[in-house]
Amino acid sequence: MFMVSFLTFLYGFICVFTVFLVLLQRGKSSMGLGNLGGSNQALFGSSGGQDIFQKITWACLVIILTGSLGLSVLKGRYGKSNFSSYLPKQAQQSAPTDENAE
Repeated sequence: MFMVSFLTFLYGFICVFTVFLVLLQRGKSSMGLGNLGGSNQALFGSSGGQDIFQKITWACLVIILTGSLGLSVLKGRYGKSNFSSYLPKQAQQSAPTDENAE
């Protein structure tokens, strides 16, 4: 259970790190609908190469996608729902039997 909690914390840290990393990157001119007028810049840049921020962003993206899948599998196997303690106790009702039906 500790390992699932630690991996969830690490996953959250990587998500926040990726947000800050994306905000640090510089823009590639106007990328909105106003850029449809025949500019020669491609959507992902015409320079060809990626700088170190873009490579780290792609690596973080892969970690986020695989981490999401992995954590959902681990939570399904080993984790208990945190909301189960807040749910009201259901009254146990016995199912009607066919003994009295004859």
